[in-house]
Amino acid sequence: MNGEWLIRGRDGRLSVYLTSVDTVLCRAERTRGGPWGPPRAVGGDQKVRPDSAVGQGADEYAHLASWRPTAAGEAVLMHSAHFRPLLAALDWTPIGHPNKKGDRTGTPAVAVDSRGRAHVFVRNVGTGISMVAQKEKGGWDPWRDLKGQGVQGPPVAVTGESGCVEAYAAVQGAVLYWRQTEPGTVPVRQEPLEAAVRPGTLRALATSPEHTTLFFTDDDSGDVCAWRPGAKPVALLAAAGPGPVAAVRCELDGHDCTLLAQRSSNGRVAFAAYPTEEEAAGAWWTESGPPLPDDAVVALTKDHEDRVVAASLSPSTGRLLVTRRKDEPGLALRAWQEV
Repeated sequence: MNGEWLIRGRDGRLSVYLTSVDTVLCRAERTRGGPWGPPRAVGGDQKVRPDSAVGQGADEYAHLASWRPTAAGEAVLMHSAHFRPLLAALDWTPIGHPNKKGDRTGTPAVAVDSRGRAHVFVRNVGTGISMVAQKEKGGWDPWRDLKGQGVQGPPVAVTGESGCVEAYAAVQGAVLYWRQTEPGTVPVRQEPLEAAVRPGTLRALATSPEHTTLFFTDDDSGDVCAWRPGAKPVALLAAAGPGPVAAVRCELDGHDCTLLAQRSSNGRVAFAAYPTEEEAAGAWWTESGPPLPDDAVVALTKDHEDRVVAASLSPSTGRLLVTRRKDEPGLALRAWQEV
C-alpha cells in the first residue's frame, strides 16, 4: 500500500491495510490494544489491482484508491471509504482515469483534507501528475492535469496542519512539489527541489503548522534527507536500508520528536528519533526485532493511549508483527509479536 497503511481508527482500534492478488484487505484489533481479527476484503467483491493507496483524514476515516481492470488494456481508478475498522468499508466506486481512458498509469497516492475530502494523485500517460478530488457535498470534481514530466515511482500526498493538501513526486535529478494555496483549491506546482532522489523512497509528514517535511534517500550519498520547501535539504543519517522510511511525531521524555523507522539491510527494523524540525541535533539508528523477509515494509502510528506502535508486514507471507512503546523513559519497545 502506498501511504500510511497502519492507522488508528476513530474508535481507537488499530488496523492495517494490505493487498492481495485482486483485492485490498484490512486487519483490525477486536478491542483497543487487544487481539487482532482475520483479514477482511475492503470495498465489496469487485476485483482491484495490488498497486493501491490509503490516506486518512483528521476525522480518522480511511480513504482508499485502487485500479480495477475493465477490459484488455483498460482500467479505471476506484475509491472506497472505511469509517470504522470493524465495520465494512463502502463499496468501490469508479472515479475515472487521468487520461479519460487507457490502462493503469501508476500507483496512486491519497490525502484527505481538513473537510474530509479525498484527493487522489496519480501519474498520467504523459508521465506528469494528475489529481481528482471529492466534492464537499458528494461526487467528484473533474480530473486536473497538474503538469510535470518524467515522474519515477509513486507520488506521495499529505495534508498539512493548515488543512492544505500537498503532493511530491520524484523525477530525474529533482523532486516535483504541488501545494494548495488554501483548502479546497487545486494544488499549484511550486519550485522543484534539485536533488538526486532515489525513486520509491519519498515520505511526507506534517511537522508544524507552517511546514511539512519530506524524507527521501539521496541516490548519490545514500543518506536519508529531510526537506522543507523554502529551505535546503538536510542529510540526517545514512539510510538503514533501500526502502522508504516510516515517520511519526510523538512525545519522547517531554519533547516533540520525529521518529523514523526503516527495514535495515540486514533485515531488522531500525529506529531513529530527533527533535522535530531540528535535524542538526542528529540522529542514529537502533535496531529491533527479528530479521524480516526482503519484501517486508515498516509502518508507525500511535495507539489509543498515544503510545508509539510499529508494525512490519511481509506481502509474500502475510506475516504481521507489532510492537508498542513501553511505559518508561526513552524509546523502549515491547517484544515484537506476530498477530
